[in-house]
Amino acid sequence: MNSAHSPASITTQAKQGIRGPAIFLAQFIRGEAPFDQLDSLAQWAAEKGFVGVQMPTNHAHIFDLELAAQSQTYCDEITGKLATHGIVISELSTHLQGQCLAVHPAYDALFDNFAPSAVHGNSAARTDWAAEQLKLAARASQRLNLNASVTFSGALAWPYMYPWPQRPAGLIELAFQELAKRWLPILNVYQEHGIDLCFEIHPGEDLHDGLSFERFLDAVHQHERCHLLYDPSHFVLQQLDYLAFIDIYHERLRMFHVKDAEFNPNGRCGVYGGYANWLERAGRFRSVGDGQIDFAAIFSKLAQYDYQGWAVLEWECCLKDSETGAREGAEFIQRHIIPRSTRAFDDFAASDTNTPVLRRLFGM
Repeated sequence: MNSAHSPASITTQAKQGIRGPAIFLAQFIRGEAPFDQLDSLAQWAAEKGFVGVQMPTNHAHIFDLELAAQSQTYCDEITGKLATHGIVISELSTHLQGQCLAVHPAYDALFDNFAPSAVHGNSAARTDWAAEQLKLAARASQRLNLNASVTFSGALAWPYMYPWPQRPAGLIELAFQELAKRWLPILNVYQEHGIDLCFEIHPGEDLHDGLSFERFLDAVHQHERCHLLYDPSHFVLQQLDYLAFIDIYHERLRMFHVKDAEFNPNGRCGVYGGYANWLERAGRFRSVGDGQIDFAAIFSKLAQYDYQGWAVLEWECCLKDSETGAREGAEFIQRHIIPRSTRAFDDFAASDTNTPVLRRLFGM
């Protein structure tokens, strides 16, 4: 086993603050080797330089969420299988299930594809299925000794994001009341199992910026398990200050997607994209290091605020090959992780506390 990927090295990183590099597997699972089996995926991730994987829960042949929620033996087997490659699970992902918890009727047909065929065409049954899946993830996370899980909020109000035509009074308030009604019982299950539930702030979700997150947080009564996944790429595309976001919300940041982006508006296309494909939009996701995001500043701020979670590569790029993006991403994260210093740089000039001396310095 490569010593750089050993459990001892992971433990050392955990003590230093930011852990990683990890990779979100969602963009890589497909029906060909090595991306069609967990064991080969873990070997592939380790060879690329990763020590953790963020695990999607919508591919039962890779990770069986229902079985993981019920069986400690299964969870131990998964943990052991990954450990043979020097890999651990950073967090479980329920992005697609969270999306299905709250779906505006305009998106019913599209989001049915995220759910089992048994609930297609039945929005109430799809919502119930999603709620149960989210609760299973809390139980599975506890069995796996994890402390956080990531999801999407879903969206009831998204079609009314732009205030034209003028929104009827109370429309948005009602949407967030209903969103909170669906999420509160789930958040309580996460509380029971000691797991933080992190919402990825993302276009297409009702929680898509700081203001919408604050509105939701108020609606769920400042729930202590309601937290954030920080992904600066989505903020670049909507021209939000992604560094100030850390200053404002650092107490709620529990997870971090390392994903790059660029925004190059012109006379024909801006924030809304003009229905263009990803290659032609002003805002585009890029492989990490190829975009405009100041990751040195981000990692510095996270270290400043003593962020204790993982740095997880989410590879999405309209140009670069995924294999190259993954390899470069692992190297990029490793270079940017800042081990927290245990002493001040000017300790060499420090002097012992001496109250009489201190008083004399003030002429007292």
